[in-house]
Amino acid sequence: MNRSSRFRAALVAMVPMATFALGAAVLAQSPAPATPPAASPPAVSAPPAANSAPTPAETKSPADAPSTAQQPAAPPAAGVQAADPFGEELSLAPKKVVVMKGTANWDAAFDTLIESFKALTALLDKQGIKPTGNSMIVYTSTDDTGFTYLAQIPVDQDPKNLAKDMSMGKSPEGKALKFVHRGSYDNMDNTYEAITNHLDDKKLEAKDTFIEEYITDPLKTAEDRLVINVYVPLK
Repeated sequence: MNRSSRFRAALVAMVPMATFALGAAVLAQSPAPATPPAASPPAVSAPPAANSAPTPAETKSPADAPSTAQQPAAPPAAGVQAADPFGEELSLAPKKVVVMKGTANWDAAFDTLIESFKALTALLDKQGIKPTGNSMIVYTSTDDTGFTYLAQIPVDQDPKNLAKDMSMGKSPEGKALKFVHRGSYDNMDNTYEAITNHLDDKKLEAKDTFIEEYITDPLKTAEDRLVINVYVPLK
């Protein structure tokens, strides 16, 4: 199953987990408590001999030291990137965007999106308009063969002479979950599979759309170096 059908299944056909059956299975698999050993009678120590040297303080074994769980977590070492938040809840604020509608098949998905970003960027560059945010793709529908989308670039003014498949609009708003993908577009299957599992585990109901925000410029960044925020709007 490709990315579109897997993620769409998560959005429109998530099946509740049978929590009662799962709990029963866990209980059935739990081992019976071991019978505690009989208590041994306390040993009686002989009194110390007269003029004997004091017993040296007992050396504590590593087992007597505080456990790792009791120790404060060490900060990441210099140069080591902390893990990205996964499923972070937030509220998307709408932005003014210039929009280009498009359709694509999954086999040529990234190339098609890049062409849309190039067309929007050329329009803005020609009119000296600077983007005010990151490029985005809003997926409006998907199926096993392809998808429809809106390529969006935030701006603070309306460009002129828009092509027939371009318009002005607003980016999505409202409650959503944020996920982060690092790497190529073609390798996003694993990210979307993890998103699907997260929605399923948390029993969350998502809208039938999702958004990709390109934190790295897809026109200038090597494809295997992309950083993409994936937003899943919730109902």
